[in-house]
Amino acid sequence: MIKSVPSVDIVILSNGPGEVTTWVRPVVRYLRQQLGNDVSQVRISVVLSPCPHSTGKEAAIALGYTEVDRVLAAEDFSSFLFWGKTKDSWDWRKRGIVIFLGGDQFYTLAIGKRLGYSTLIYAEWDARWYRWIDRFAAMNQSVLNKVPSRYHHKFSVVGDLMADITLEVNCDRFSLAESASDTPLIGLLVGSKPAKLSQGVPLCLAIAEKIQQQKPQAKFMIPVAPTLDLATLSKYANPEQNPLSSRWGNVSGEIITPKAAKETPCLVTSGGTIIQLVTQFPAYETLIKCQLCLTTVGANTAELASLAIPMIVLLPTQQLDAMRSWDGLPGILANLPGVGTLFAQLINWSIIKQGRLFAWPNIWAKCEIVPELIGKLDADTVADLVLDYLAHAEKLQLMSDRLIEVRGKAGAGKEIADMVRQELY
Repeated sequence: MIKSVPSVDIVILSNGPGEVTTWVRPVVRYLRQQLGNDVSQVRISVVLSPCPHSTGKEAAIALGYTEVDRVLAAEDFSSFLFWGKTKDSWDWRKRGIVIFLGGDQFYTLAIGKRLGYSTLIYAEWDARWYRWIDRFAAMNQSVLNKVPSRYHHKFSVVGDLMADITLEVNCDRFSLAESASDTPLIGLLVGSKPAKLSQGVPLCLAIAEKIQQQKPQAKFMIPVAPTLDLATLSKYANPEQNPLSSRWGNVSGEIITPKAAKETPCLVTSGGTIIQLVTQFPAYETLIKCQLCLTTVGANTAELASLAIPMIVLLPTQQLDAMRSWDGLPGILANLPGVGTLFAQLINWSIIKQGRLFAWPNIWAKCEIVPELIGKLDADTVADLVLDYLAHAEKLQLMSDRLIEVRGKAGAGKEIADMVRQELY
């Protein structure tokens, strides 16, 4: 603990639900461990910027961390950025540091200059504004390699903050080779947006039924995205409201709400398969128990990789315009009103023909370490692949081991706290 030093303010910039739960949480915990809990000496403020993936609950989540003293909600961010005003007229100490943990890296520079504080950016993929930012915590060496060598003295490679998730849930991965043959738990990550849900829900319901027919002891879970309510999820499980269900046998699902407060809701398919619905966010404590997950493409593949959970990535092309989240011009064209669907179909057809990799761990490794199934997928084929993995658990263990190799090392939160202490004291 630091004693007999000037009081300081630590300002953490963040934005979306993923960043607040997987980046902010470990960092504030290590900051308090290293700098103490005396608010009169060290005050931690979280400032949230607007995010297109926001759930509206980020401020409440951050306030729930005992290490955090105050939170500025995203709706109040613009006033703070442009005029330095906060809703509750916050005061600021003379000495402090601004830490970037999500959003736009430029905000770190702007707010640091306004407050006269040191600046530190956690750079996951790219480091910007390195001429003017004081320190960088890089996820890996590839971030540093993109920066001119004369700025390398500002950088420290700290590892992957998402890899700290395993430490945060306080649960070591069990031996997959020993557990997969008992009562396997299979995670179904069906997506959170309409284009993915319309395919992901009926496909995964059909797959779950096929698996349970061959392996009755198998259990299933869906981590429900915080932006998705159960009523909306049920619509995608209803063939009468989701026309794409017919492409996978019209398997339907009905949501059963528990009578007891401690019980969790579940989705029961027309064939009687029970799928647990985990509404707690993030659902890491349940996901870590999965032997295997079926997932759509996106950031969830990075999260599963950080947890070392084996996965099969599904990219069904029954609805070719489902993928619209491309960066740059392709993303703009795919989301244009009216003609966006046509552009999305053309862009996705072209990208799929290129044979590129979509899952983040595969992109990191530059090879396919988790299977990517692309095309007009059918439930039987995917179920057979899942059953083969469950029957040969050494394959699951190998996949898990390789995920550990490609993800960044754990302990980034502690490294960042060390950098903050060095910069302040």
